Amino acid sequence: MNRAPTFVRPAANRYPQHPIRFPVSPCPHAHVSPNLRPMSTTPAILVLCTGNSCRSHMAEGFLRVAVGDAADVFSAGSKPAGYVHPLSIKVMAEAGVDISAHTSKHMNEFLPRRIDVVITVCGNADQVCPTYPGQVARFHWGFDDPAHAQGTEEQILNEFRRVRDEIKAKFSAYGLEVRMGKLK
Repeated sequence: MNRAPTFVRPAANRYPQHPIRFPVSPCPHAHVSPNLRPMSTTPAILVLCTGNSCRSHMAEGFLRVAVGDAADVFSAGSKPAGYVHPLSIKVMAEAGVDISAHTSKHMNEFLPRRIDVVITVCGNADQVCPTYPGQVARFHWGFDDPAHAQGTEEQILNEFRRVRDEIKAKFSAYGLEVRMGKLK
């Protein structure tokens, strides 16, 4: 007797219906930064500067302190210097924020990642800033570049402190807004 073959449907829980999202580079051979973690529901804020050696790291440091666990905060540059300026590290330590483990990154490393807010802290980065996936807000808050300061060692250090204090005031206030759920 010929019977028609029967189809056995796999168990429903055998194949999860939710996708597992990991950042994927637009180019299969490109390096994906270790800073890019699997997508989360926590808002992501990216601070951009040209060199990613001074202002953006100061802003990242103060913003991380101000937002706590309310957001993921990163910084990058359009033409990264490849290092974090030693005087930035020094003046941030004076303010109680350790950025000594920060690294200089290119802004394109964050293109595969959802970024909710982009904040540029210099005019050059504002002009070349791309639109990131998921971006809902963009701000430009310009600050002088202390890396271009001239004078005695003390005068240069005082310029780093002045810029640090300006950045602290702006980003600490914004961090409190983020904690209250206001990204824009």
